Amino acid sequence: MSDTARTIGVVGAGSIGATVCADLVLHGFRVVLVDRDPAALERARRVVAEAVRFGPMLRPGLPRVGAAEALAGVTTYTALEALGGCEFVVENVSEEWETKRAVYRELDRVLPAGVGIGVNTSSIGIGRLAAETGRPELVVGIHFMNPAYLKEAVEVMRGAETSEACMAYVMGLLADLGKEGIVVGDFPGFVSNRISHLFFNEAARLVEEEGVEPAVIDQIFKRCFGHRMGPLETADLIGLDTVLLTLDSLHESYRDDRFKASAHLRALVADGRLGRKTGAGFHAYGLPAGGTGAAQG
Repeated sequence: MSDTARTIGVVGAGSIGATVCADLVLHGFRVVLVDRDPAALERARRVVAEAVRFGPMLRPGLPRVGAAEALAGVTTYTALEALGGCEFVVENVSEEWETKRAVYRELDRVLPAGVGIGVNTSSIGIGRLAAETGRPELVVGIHFMNPAYLKEAVEVMRGAETSEACMAYVMGLLADLGKEGIVVGDFPGFVSNRISHLFFNEAARLVEEEGVEPAVIDQIFKRCFGHRMGPLETADLIGLDTVLLTLDSLHESYRDDRFKASAHLRALVADGRLGRKTGAGFHAYGLPAGGTGAAQG
């Protein structure tokens, strides 16, 4: 990796933050990865090693980078102060308002003036988080999907105060990652999750209320509609804890009972069956995956 490589900060080393980190190093960026949990940072390094090995096979055209070179480009820390030398920061922490709020206040304190923040959120408004900083014009939503390095497009959410310069920077960054940025407005859930989480919730209700097997639901979406994954497989990949937090946030925002989480989904989360990262959710996966043991941020 070049000594002149640009450095991006990534906050949150959960399942999505780890794949954002992998995407950046695959494209020649240095990454400062911050998470308060050292175990999550170690898991993220394993995700990076796996991504550089298998990513180019799964998405032809991805750069080929050796695992040693990729890992040399990732430095890990448990304190946000380490982000001071980054040109931009992508935040991926849990979808809990108080958690995100505290992170944004601290980011505003430690980041130099002029450094922007990309909000990788499932449902929390960009303007609401931007208002917790003194740089609302430099806060923009960047909704990476999991795994980030295999996706060709990203939902970009422009806040009311997001500047033209910030938008231009983000669209350029995504282009450097080989991605198209699709711009939407700032409203709860945005386009992707306002629609997808209705699918997840209704699928969970079919299991709960009608006794439909999860495999049957997913097969219908894959075989009849041509989807690569069914709704319950997708929810398991995201993490059922994150799906539940997002549904709760959407229900609070819209006061619409379509977003009231299925009791079955809530029971799975309470039981620790969070999807792929714990080895079981709506489906069983065996042992937890080595690199995805923390929640999507």
